[in-house]
Order: sequence, then structure tokens, then C-alpha cells
Amino acid sequence: MKKSAASLEQRIIQFIRKHNLISAGETVLVAVSGGADSVCLLHLLTRLQTELDIKLHAAHLNHKLRGSEAEEDAWYVANLADKLGIPITLDTRDVAAFRAQNRCSLEEAAREVRYSFLSHLADSLGASCTAVGHTSDDQVETILMHLLRGSGIAGLRGLQPQSVLVTAENKLPLTIIRPLLEISRRETVNYCRRFKLEPRSDSSNALPEFLRNRVRLELMPVLKSYNPQIDAALLRLATIASDETSYIEEQASNLWDKVANTEKDNVYLNRKKMLALPLPLQRQLFRTAADKLLGNLKDIESDHIEAMVEFLSKPAGKSLCLPHNLKLSTEHGRLLLNSSGITSCPFPPLEGETEINVPGETIIPGWQIKTDIIQRKGDSIGNDSNGLTSCLDLDKAGARLLVRQRKRGDRFQPLGMSQLKKFQDFMVDARIPRTWRSRIPILCSPKHILWVVGWRIDDRVKVTRTTKKMLRVQFIRTADDCRFRN
Repeated sequence: MKKSAASLEQRIIQFIRKHNLISAGETVLVAVSGGADSVCLLHLLTRLQTELDIKLHAAHLNHKLRGSEAEEDAWYVANLADKLGIPITLDTRDVAAFRAQNRCSLEEAAREVRYSFLSHLADSLGASCTAVGHTSDDQVETILMHLLRGSGIAGLRGLQPQSVLVTAENKLPLTIIRPLLEISRRETVNYCRRFKLEPRSDSSNALPEFLRNRVRLELMPVLKSYNPQIDAALLRLATIASDETSYIEEQASNLWDKVANTEKDNVYLNRKKMLALPLPLQRQLFRTAADKLLGNLKDIESDHIEAMVEFLSKPAGKSLCLPHNLKLSTEHGRLLLNSSGITSCPFPPLEGETEINVPGETIIPGWQIKTDIIQRKGDSIGNDSNGLTSCLDLDKAGARLLVRQRKRGDRFQPLGMSQLKKFQDFMVDARIPRTWRSRIPILCSPKHILWVVGWRIDDRVKVTRTTKKMLRVQFIRTADDCRFRN
């Protein structure tokens, strides 16, 4: 009996050290439901506390779903922690109310509420990580659940020894460690029996409304009738998937800066460079892009990733809606992934028409427009590199100017051309993203368009050798943040 307990302890220590789950001197929060797995975890870590040189703090949450049974669970965990000399925090949250408010499944609600509680507590205690009692049986069930949901190869890894979660409620990162991931559920039950711990039994674990329960109670017995060693086979699959996914992730990470560019809440992907990559790397780069924006890949399934890959061949102007309000848009030469409520256009919304003071200053929402009249000197023209300052021939442009957004049927003669061109065709040829076009300021005279701000002036008002006076027009952004909501 003692030999068996000692063997289990050594396996746990080896697993912790192999995956660098805990460092000496750290405080570890231990989530304890009262079941055999979490009770075994708390008891084992207590026995290993001195050897690992760590401090422990237990946590238990009553989900208010099982009435007096849940209250008895809380009493049992509190009593156990007291016997072990471990400080504990007990709390109660209304999971049913959270579910109704957020319109999610009971499983999702319980998970979100539980991890929100743990992240708050870990943060207040300064705990480096939170240990949970997931076992190899949980790993097998998780892999099967991912298969049933159509997971890609990344989902076949199942649970990881360590992961970082960010809850939607409080956005606090929570580092989860799983020291029992290579220990079976039968071993935790035998351990509890050996030390007479008498763990609690959760009646909800038998309810068929939960997918995990159906996998454990209905699907697993059928699979074992085909292969009695299905557990070992799935765990081998998880190891292989983990190794291969880690390699692909590493390769994608090395490529990220070459194919992607992140600007605040926007991720741009170079279409040509992405198309040149093998399909596994394309998939991983899209996962990375989504993860950078969301903080996790919850609800981003393999079919979403495949749809994103297909968008590499879509023409400009197409968009794809994804979970959590993500939107993938195609632009000329690149793809944009961002929140569907955020546009990447560097210009603010533009409405109506406004007359411009010449010379002088005019203020419109998002813009400060300065104009002045200057004598032409030598070959200097005075245009700037970002396209927001231009010099026009004053006599040809005139002093009566207005700024507006584009209109149907607009035409102008782009600099360097001898004929008029439809404004729509110019925007397409200039590869101006469709979502930007209504925000681009158009500087006009009573006769015609003078300047598409940021792009091209009209050839008829360009500065030439015969120009005597130049009209310099400067657009200056007045908003600090270049992100604007539609």
C-alpha cells in the first residue's frame, strides 16, 4: 500500500518537473470539487508540499445547481482542507442565472463561471497557477468530444499539461496546470480509498444531457467492444498530434513576421505569400491570427479555419463572418482579420459637403484642413509622402473649394492621364479597399474633382512651369485613434 502511494507520488513529481508546471516558492491554487480526482490532487500536493517547496490554497465553488447535495460538497471540502492544514476559499455562484443571461449551454455556463471565480481568486492570492484534477480518462473523453465536433489535428491533442485561459467575464489570464493528466480515474479512486478520504459523488455526472457524460457512459463502452485498448490508442493519437502540431506551430511562428502584420485590432495577411505556403502552415497562420485577436481559439472550429483558407482565392471585396464577431475580408493583395465592428480605414467617417476657406483653416469631423497660397519657386511642388498635402495650380483650381465624399457617376482625370476616368474604375485600379471608399475626402471645385485625398490629383490642375501661384492644401488628422466603428 505504501509502495503504491509512493510510486504515484513520484510519477506526479516527475510529470510536474518534466513539464515545468511548478517552481519552488510559488503559491498554487487547487480547485477542489469534492470528487475523487480533485480530492486525490489536493491530498497528493499536500504530501509533496515540502519536497516541491510550494504553498497551497484550496478553492471550492458551489454552482447552486444541486441544492443540499452541493452544500454538503462544500462542507466536505472545507473539512478536508482543515484536516490537511490548507487554507481554503469557498464561494457560491448562480450558474443557472448566468446561463439564462448569456444564452449558452449549462456546461459552458458552469465552465465560464468556475474559471472566472478561479482567475479572480488566483489573482488576489498572487498564485502562479491553478491546479485541476483532470486525469487521463478526461483526456480520452476530451479527444472524442473534439472528434465529434469536427476538430482539426490541433484538437486531437486534447488537454495540455499547462494552458492559459482568459475568461470572457473578467479577461484575467488563468494558468491551468494538470498534474494528474497521466493518472487514470481508477488510480485516483484507489488512492482515496487507500487514505480513507471518502470523496463525494456528483449526481450530475450521470445526467445524459451533458455531452461528456454521454461520451463516458454510452460511447466509450461501444468503442471498447471494438477495441478494449481504445484509451491507450487515443492517448497515443494525442501524443502524435501534439508533437506534429507543435512543429507546425513553431514553423508558423517563424513565418509570422514575413506574412502578417498586426495593427492594433487588425491582422493583415499577405495573400501571395500565404498562397505559396503548404496548406498546414496556412491553417496554422489563420489560427494564430484568430488567437492574437481573441486571446484563445474557443469556438473556432476546423470548418472555420477551412473557410478562411478558401478565402485566399476569393476576389477583393468579399467577407466572411466568424465566431465572436470576427470578420475576414479580402482586399487587393491581402486579407484582413478583425472585429466585424471595426474598420481598418485610416480615415474617419465623412458626411455631406463642406466649403473650404481659401486661404485659411477649416475644421470638419476628424480633419483639420489648411490652405495657403504660395509663390512657385523653382521646381518645388510641395507634395508630401503620405499623400495628405498637395499643391495645385491656383489659376486652374480656383479659390472656391469644397470637400465631400464620392458620388455616383463621379469622373476625373487622374494625374498623368489624358482622358477622364470613372471614379469607380480608378478606385478599383488603385486597389482602394471597398470599405474605405466612402471615407476618402474628395476635394472639388464647382467644375470638377481636383484631388482624391491620399491618392491622386486631377491632371488639369497640376503645377507646371507656367504656374505662377500654387494653392497648397493640407489635410491633418485630428483623431488620436485610427480605429472607427461603423
